[in-house]
Amino acid sequence: MHPYSNLPTEAFWRTAVASKNPLNIEGLWKPKFKILPDQQVLTAGSCFAQHIGKALSANGYNWHDGEIAPDFIDAETKHKYNYGIFSFRTGNIYTTSLLLQWLEWAVDPSKAPKECWKDANGRYYDPFRPNIEPNGFTSEEELIAARNATFTAIRKSLKTAKFFVFTLGLTEAWKNTEEGYFYPLCPGTLQGSFDKSKHVFVNLKYPEIHSSLVKAIELVKSINDDIKFILTVSPVPLTATAAEKHVLVSTTYSKSTLRAVAGDLADERDDVDYFPSYEIITGTPYKGMFYEPNQRSVANRGVAHVMEHFFADFDVPNAPKEHAQAETQTIQNDEDDIVCEEELLDAFSEKK
Repeated sequence: MHPYSNLPTEAFWRTAVASKNPLNIEGLWKPKFKILPDQQVLTAGSCFAQHIGKALSANGYNWHDGEIAPDFIDAETKHKYNYGIFSFRTGNIYTTSLLLQWLEWAVDPSKAPKECWKDANGRYYDPFRPNIEPNGFTSEEELIAARNATFTAIRKSLKTAKFFVFTLGLTEAWKNTEEGYFYPLCPGTLQGSFDKSKHVFVNLKYPEIHSSLVKAIELVKSINDDIKFILTVSPVPLTATAAEKHVLVSTTYSKSTLRAVAGDLADERDDVDYFPSYEIITGTPYKGMFYEPNQRSVANRGVAHVMEHFFADFDVPNAPKEHAQAETQTIQNDEDDIVCEEELLDAFSEKK
């Protein structure tokens, strides 16, 4: 007898993977917590976090929209102005440093910087969510007021939520070295101006990512000690890298580091779980079948398969008789409907 003698079939590659149709691989997630339909769930993070929020709503769960759009605007305009995409109008939060930054500012808005970007037409843009208002704000005061409204929404939502689902996206970031804060995008790529004397590229390492995520979790717990966290890693590759390496190499570093942090935190803490959306899309058994032809965007069938695993052990309120077929129907995600600010960097590849 030895430790491998009585392991279950899922512990062996041959029985758990190689001998199965990849669509029939089971047991990839054994959730620590059971999400009940009436419990508020918050979602934030990279592009892929939007799929989780949509799936929760479609399947009858209480996905929480912390900043509800005004009633007088139509659905297309709401989406254009970033309402109903994440639980808050933060735009994409790609790194744990950005998450911690948003939370710290929400708890104490006086710590938030006053930096604003003004374009040639006199419109103002928020450096920390430059795509939130496509046509910009009319004044600095309007911009700051909108940012403060988001801070209020974050504080209120955290007090009542039972779960916070955060999708880690990138290790690469741009930092203002004079002020010490991070941007979601490099200044000058979407709005603002790049200043090489103070705008510095940072490729975050494991210790920094782990530390900032722990601080973010503890800050949320100081507001609501009962909240639980579900971490995921986005399977969407980098659009571009500033690390002076091939984008495929940079993507592998980024995702593997984030995966290690998320998995370790789930092992270290009883209030954190890890859901393997990354493995379900990128794993070798799936042979890239869930990606669109650009080998980056996740196709509807891939999103549906991921969410089928997510809900496998839950009592889904809207679950139909043909479960797999229904998942595909309930979470159709037009790629044009997904807000992914990092994808805007792809425009610069056309100039190469």
